[in-house]
Amino acid sequence: MATIKVKQIKSKIGAPIDQKRTLQALGLRKISQVVEVEDTPSIRGMVRKVHHLVTVVE
Repeated sequence: MATIKVKQIKSKIGAPIDQKRTLQALGLRKISQVVEVEDTPSIRGMVRKVHHLVTVVE
């Protein structure tokens, strides 16, 4: 299955708890950390929820 790379670009400090948990579910803990996850609609929804904290690396 296809994968995408997601990179955290901003801090989760000050973000609502649901956004912090979304970052945790994506496997992101630190700024500039990159994780490779499957490209599914649920993952895309998680990325959309925290779009201001992450970027998709091509």
